[in-house]
Amino acid sequence: MRWQRLAIVGLLAALSVGATGCSGHKSSTATTSAATTTTTPALPVAKRGVVTIPMATVGDPGNPSVGVWQVFKTVGTSGAGVTLPPGTGIYKSCSDAPASAPSCLTVGGVKDTYGIGEFEITVSQYVTFLNTADPDGKNLRQLYEDHMNPTVWPKYGSIGYSSGAAFGKHYSVAYPEWAQKPFNFGDFRRGAEFVNSLFNGTVLSKTSSSSGGFKYVTYKVRLSPKTERGMYDMSKETPTRTASTGFVLPSNDEWVKAAYYDPKHGGTDSYWVYPTGPLDPPNPSKLNPTTGDVTNAGTQPLATYNPNDPNSSVDTKGSPAGAAPDWCPSQAGSNCDQLPIDFPPGLDLEKNFMGNVSTIGQAKTPSPWGAYDMGGNVVEHTDSLAPQPPGYNFVRDWRYYHGGVANAPAYQVAIYGFGYFPGDPQIGRIYPWMGFRVGVIGDLK
Repeated sequence: MRWQRLAIVGLLAALSVGATGCSGHKSSTATTSAATTTTTPALPVAKRGVVTIPMATVGDPGNPSVGVWQVFKTVGTSGAGVTLPPGTGIYKSCSDAPASAPSCLTVGGVKDTYGIGEFEITVSQYVTFLNTADPDGKNLRQLYEDHMNPTVWPKYGSIGYSSGAAFGKHYSVAYPEWAQKPFNFGDFRRGAEFVNSLFNGTVLSKTSSSSGGFKYVTYKVRLSPKTERGMYDMSKETPTRTASTGFVLPSNDEWVKAAYYDPKHGGTDSYWVYPTGPLDPPNPSKLNPTTGDVTNAGTQPLATYNPNDPNSSVDTKGSPAGAAPDWCPSQAGSNCDQLPIDFPPGLDLEKNFMGNVSTIGQAKTPSPWGAYDMGGNVVEHTDSLAPQPPGYNFVRDWRYYHGGVANAPAYQVAIYGFGYFPGDPQIGRIYPWMGFRVGVIGDLK
């Protein structure tokens, strides 16, 4: 698999490229271990950030699961690292999967009704969280890092930092065009601490609505600065859920059901291959080159992904023509192709960063439950622990993630494109297409 396609499991290259030092920006010099005992002063309650998160309601509790062909080969085998399945790659159970399948995973069954974020968490929402959780800008829990800064990475830097800003205002959306883009430097830990801030916060309102045949519940929450414990106890080596009610990162099954399970029983055994439709890869988004807004929303179904990269030998059969959806902030000027100075020189990496994320929701193609951008844009972290993938021999807190990215081919957007993230913060530093959406379980008041 090409280095730029490490959205799912091309991690060895990422580890070798990512094992670099911080760039020396002020925020990094203040960074310490997440286990630090230093107390961060808190904002007054009235000044803590407020976020509004619409949740699509995912019903049909107790739905059947399916077996899914996992496309990725053992590291070190011949080929591009993937074996695409015959047909849809979806089976009534793993016992029905062909013996030739690399492996089969049972997914999608969820016993209760729950909520899934209608959209990915945005840059604006993450900035609000940063200023609440880290009001003095010391970055003690590494919720921010230098590659998020546009002065370090002009094309992908979505969050600015100012050491001299007022208390509770050290972080800012880099440029207005980034405000409603998905947060693009996420990992499980950052997602879990964002969820803890919601979990420990105050629900100011809870509003039910419906649109397009889908049901939604919108939560308006005043965030809490307490992020180390809540739904997840971050002092644990492998944090898992601690409560049956509250905000969560979706589990692997919850994410898959929200993206692919059709309550009208279309597709294969009620599951779609893509979050945008039962069988065929979606059309690729086209973006305004300086704003990242989608310009071809009338071409449905649609997703922000790269269907036909000339560097790829594993594009999904039947993918429509098109290039990686891309844009760069006009404020970056001639520095759009400039990589962070701590990237290793001489590898011609610029050509690998060919895709960028689009404004949330503008692709306008819903999943079967009314969630948007579950294919492409940013790959999304779940809270489900995953086994160490074949061929890797280091101890990590592996988690599943899913959904492909703006620079990934269609097979990574499909139901069988399961990724494994090893909890290594160095990967996030070089990979600007990782995010998350939140969910809610139980009857949250």
